[in-house]
Amino acid sequence: MSGAVILDPLLPWPVLWAALALAVGMVGLALWRGLGGWWLRGLAAAAVLAALANPSLQTEDRNPLSDIVVLVVDDSASQRLADRPDQTAQAVEAVRAEVARLDNTELRIVRLGDGQGNEGTLLMTALAEALAEVPRARLAGAILLTDGQLHDLDRAPDMPAPLHALLTGQPDDWDRRLVVTNAPAFAILGEEVMLTLRIEDQGAAPVPPDATTQIDIAIDGAEPQTYTVPLNRDLELPVMLEHAGRNVIQFSVAAQPGELTDRNNAAVVQINGVRDRLRVLLVSGEPHPGERTWRNLLKSDSSVDLVHFTILRPPEKQDGVPVSELSLIAFPTRELFLEKIDEFDLIVFDRYKRRGILPMLYLENVRDYVEKGGAVLIAAGPDFASAESIYRSPLADILPAEPTARVIEEGYAPAITDLGQRHPVTQGLKAEAGGEWGRWFRLIDLTPKGGQVVMSGLGDRPLLVLDRVGEGRVALLASDHAWLWNRGFEGGGPQLELLRRLAHWMMREPDLEEEALSAEAEGRRMTITRRTLSEGARSVTVTRPDGSEEKVTLQEVAPGRFQATYEGPEIGLYRLADDDLDTVIALGPAAPREFEETIASGARLAGPVDATRGGILPVSAGMPDIRTVREGRAAAGRGWIGVTPRGAYLTADVRITPLAPAWAFLLLAAAFSLGAWLREGRR
Repeated sequence: MSGAVILDPLLPWPVLWAALALAVGMVGLALWRGLGGWWLRGLAAAAVLAALANPSLQTEDRNPLSDIVVLVVDDSASQRLADRPDQTAQAVEAVRAEVARLDNTELRIVRLGDGQGNEGTLLMTALAEALAEVPRARLAGAILLTDGQLHDLDRAPDMPAPLHALLTGQPDDWDRRLVVTNAPAFAILGEEVMLTLRIEDQGAAPVPPDATTQIDIAIDGAEPQTYTVPLNRDLELPVMLEHAGRNVIQFSVAAQPGELTDRNNAAVVQINGVRDRLRVLLVSGEPHPGERTWRNLLKSDSSVDLVHFTILRPPEKQDGVPVSELSLIAFPTRELFLEKIDEFDLIVFDRYKRRGILPMLYLENVRDYVEKGGAVLIAAGPDFASAESIYRSPLADILPAEPTARVIEEGYAPAITDLGQRHPVTQGLKAEAGGEWGRWFRLIDLTPKGGQVVMSGLGDRPLLVLDRVGEGRVALLASDHAWLWNRGFEGGGPQLELLRRLAHWMMREPDLEEEALSAEAEGRRMTITRRTLSEGARSVTVTRPDGSEEKVTLQEVAPGRFQATYEGPEIGLYRLADDDLDTVIALGPAAPREFEETIASGARLAGPVDATRGGILPVSAGMPDIRTVREGRAAAGRGWIGVTPRGAYLTADVRITPLAPAWAFLLLAAAFSLGAWLREGRR
């Protein structure tokens, strides 16, 4: 119970202030006139004003409320390193025991896990949310049990009580991390791009700062290459991409004995490779309606540099025109087929037959060009079945089918074979074109020697055969009537899309690989895609960032295309493997933000802690005592931290009792007035 004197006026305060001014004026007038009872008149006026002010005694029945100490426990990923979980558990129990010794004080514990995605440790957000549930009048203090590595310092709340930090970790902790500081998102194939990375030691590292270490670099999951590089220095690394599409470059440093974690010893960079210019050599035989189709297709793409070598007059045609006048300049066949052939991405032979214009040496060079990684597409006409066929040359070694010398001149609708339904070059062409395809009227009869027959013609004869030769690729189209689709004959067909896919497959576009394993990430979820020409159930082995493995079964969503959705339990680097294919993908960064800096430090917390005169103490030095300190005093010292008692209470009942009845004040005023009259009457 507590009491206090309050004023409960019978009249509004403006009236009382006016009455006070009037009384002061009257007493002042009496004093000016020299009246002996002026002071009695003042007392009488004071008694009247007191009666109007109605002084009362207010008594309250109060129920005291406990003070509250908030303990925010950081349970993020970096707090699970080394012996920090044990330190955290022991510190929680010690704080619980210390607070229990304080009078009328309770402890509220709030636990903080990992943030969503890659937000890191949102320590101040957790503190602000905890304080929002605590009345400010009852907050005696807050304690942060953490390693000090937080990522939301700008959200620090306004503290009405001391804020302290208890740091986990050991004085001899150290960690090595790999950081990619600069990496482009796109790069042109065949041109060097510079990556900047750094390998640095943090904390009490047992090696000198100028020491060296080994780094492994792997591209697209291939066998890594090892290099020796210096520590604690920015490294400029030149990289040249080998293929178009996504190139995944993985950097890793071996874990060292005693370091806190190897989760930040790896980094993944994804760079999209783009071709600057595609160089295509089109070699045409005698003119025919489909020749312009090839030329228009290749010239329609502004990124294609086309060199068109065409024979406008066959050698056997004699019209009396001197050879020197057949062209303005001599065509550089030697330069193209001997010296610069490796500069072309694709060579197309369109109805070409041997006429002695290209010597056998040139065609041998084309064969070697394919075996070393080049691409040749042959669009065959009747010439392919003749004695002068290009097959009767060194190119026979790389062609996937042999002509039977028969040319079929009948109408037929091209069809996709069962294998073609699974091959990315022809998969889904029927659905994209819609309806029935227009007929072609010529087919060169072939006997396959190898490769993959993805389209067929009359009587299921091979129409389009694809093959890999050495490091290169070859395609053989057994008809020169693809131009009928372009003209819309009988509804036409997907001529442009077919030839586009065919050209891109031959130039090794990753999206058109028939055997491929890929994944696309969105947050912690990845979509795994496996393309294959084989049949049967498929599964992929997923290796998580912590080294554990899991088998994921894929479902066939289209012929030759298997998919599955996988939810990663944590962000980091995942490796996928199936048969002899493997790839890597990062869900979030390979080294999450939580592991960018793992050494315990109170530097980031110094600002908000110092603002409340709190303290930052390491748990490894022993748990501090918790004392009570007055508001405004230093709240931390050597081996102790302080909380401020708030003395909050809940009012249960309030009673107001006048100090004296009104008639007593009036009687007192009358007595003072009478005394003043009597004193002044005797003079």
